[in-house]
Amino acid sequence: MHARRAAASLASVAIAAGLVSGCSAPAPSPQEPAVDPADQAACAVAALGATPGIRFGVNLDWGAQTVAEYAELLGEAPADVVSFSPVPWNDQERQWVIEAAHQAAGSGSAHLLTLEPQEGLRAVTDEVIADIVAALKQITALGVPVVVRFAHEMNGSWYAWGQQPALYVETYRRVAEAVHGEVPGAAMMWAPNYGGGYPFAGGAYAARAGTPDAEALDLDADGSVTGADDPYAPYYPGDEYVDWVGMSLYHWGSAHPWGENEMPEDGKFAAQLTGAYRGLDGDETAVPDFYAEYGERRAKPVAIPETAALVIERGDPDGERAIQRAWWRQVLSAETADRFPMLRMVNWFEWVKHEPEVDEIVHWSVLAAPTTREQFLADLPHDLRFGPVGCAD
Repeated sequence: MHARRAAASLASVAIAAGLVSGCSAPAPSPQEPAVDPADQAACAVAALGATPGIRFGVNLDWGAQTVAEYAELLGEAPADVVSFSPVPWNDQERQWVIEAAHQAAGSGSAHLLTLEPQEGLRAVTDEVIADIVAALKQITALGVPVVVRFAHEMNGSWYAWGQQPALYVETYRRVAEAVHGEVPGAAMMWAPNYGGGYPFAGGAYAARAGTPDAEALDLDADGSVTGADDPYAPYYPGDEYVDWVGMSLYHWGSAHPWGENEMPEDGKFAAQLTGAYRGLDGDETAVPDFYAEYGERRAKPVAIPETAALVIERGDPDGERAIQRAWWRQVLSAETADRFPMLRMVNWFEWVKHEPEVDEIVHWSVLAAPTTREQFLADLPHDLRFGPVGCAD
């Protein structure tokens, strides 16, 4: 099931009132030379992926809450804040990205910028990439380290950039080369969708049988793309182009159709990250171990850019909170940190929103309701890391 990023690309970066400008780098003393904010961002983005420990960040409902307001509820500055933007973007969309970065600067947070080529990969021209680079320079000049999640969930069938492995890899590499060559304060994240259910038949952008894309995805050469084919490898751009690997992992339930308030099975989060999850019915096709292949073997820091548990208010507040609590205890547990030392970032999807898949209002948020917030804060492990981020992160 693909991740929920709020109705999203445009609305999720519509910044709420309270724009904070400035730089997260401390003011120099009279005896110290001034620190270039862009250099500070370059140092911080390198430390962000290299330093052990899980950093906690947020997918914020930008239209309803500022980063400062969220940090006040959390009691800590988030390590990073996530925003979404289409590319190419118009002037207003570009400005929303810059405003999100200003808020990140105000809290000393990194900026995980998700870029969505909604007009298709061929629309990502050299001119568009140059504009992305210019915006990233503007952001890192604030002292804000940026992780660019370009064209995420490319193995899914629901986005205009989906299931086009050759074109996707070529486009990602062009973006990565420009970012690596021109913006020292920015890093690149490769983030496919969790492979359970691959190849996600029926989506508008599913690779059609007989096309070069379908042939490239038919790794076992049995004449069709099925769950037996690797859902990740055909889309991997190469180690030199990827700084972070990521995967969004939500608890939607245990079996389709979604929409029931269901307790997550013990160990579900770890099983999904390692490809061992089978669902309550035990009928899900095995998928590769994402963590072992892309985190351990390739020595890449691993991120969970989006996570939360589906809860729909149905008159059982204690049971509904128990579902959320069971999920966050799995995701943020000491056992998770110990087992997955390359896991360096987890971002909670802090939204209450209508989800078309279930045609209901889903309460993904854990800080909005006072009782849930109290439980969540009480359960946060002592070694979870927050902002501000910096060179010593």
